Amino acid sequence: MSDPSITVTNLGEQGAQAVFGVIYPPQVALVGLGAITVRPWVEAGAVCAAPLLTASLAADHRVSDGHQGALFLIELRERLQEPQALAEAVPTPAAAQEKTP
Repeated sequence: MSDPSITVTNLGEQGAQAVFGVIYPPQVALVGLGAITVRPWVEAGAVCAAPLLTASLAADHRVSDGHQGALFLIELRERLQEPQALAEAVPTPAAAQEKTP
């Protein structure tokens, strides 16, 4: 694959709470990230204030179906909820060079 396949857009920096984009070829999907805002959230049966982010996915159904898109968003949510684990999963430039034969 030589062209990008997924576009990620973050309009949260401009204050947008949700982003619904248009897919332009050769992309097959677009992930839109909104602003992180403090909103009501239920935790252990109690309502509390929590920082929440809205993520949306537009996908070309010729390439993927809605079920795969939902699984992708679930995985994205789980990874964003554990930022330390996400940071540890990204190799540093030095580590990447060590693995190169």
